[in-house]
Amino acid sequence: MHRELEEGVTINYEYLLKHLGIGETLMPDTRLDNPLTLHFGREELVIRRRYETLSIANDFLIAIWFLAGSILFLYPSMERVAVWLFIIGSCQFLIRPTVRLVSHLHLQRVPPSHWES
Repeated sequence: MHRELEEGVTINYEYLLKHLGIGETLMPDTRLDNPLTLHFGREELVIRRRYETLSIANDFLIAIWFLAGSILFLYPSMERVAVWLFIIGSCQFLIRPTVRLVSHLHLQRVPPSHWES
């Protein structure tokens, strides 16, 4: 497996593993970047960079709640619903840093041969 870092600079992981014995620490973990594919009949939806996509979807929902709440505040009879939409949107602001943190910290199960010795 080769990976190009810059123009003309590549890393040959097989060479590093075989000849230098530096282990798997330099191998990229591509499982987190594998696209998620959902099939809908003849169509398919491919989601790449799942954490970033989740964060963007969360931001859209926050915008919807705050926009709807702002519009509902124009009608005195709807103020209670507007307040609840603002509360829901505010709670979703907690989801944003959680998604970012989870995207940086990913718990993986270590194969038995690495941790038992």
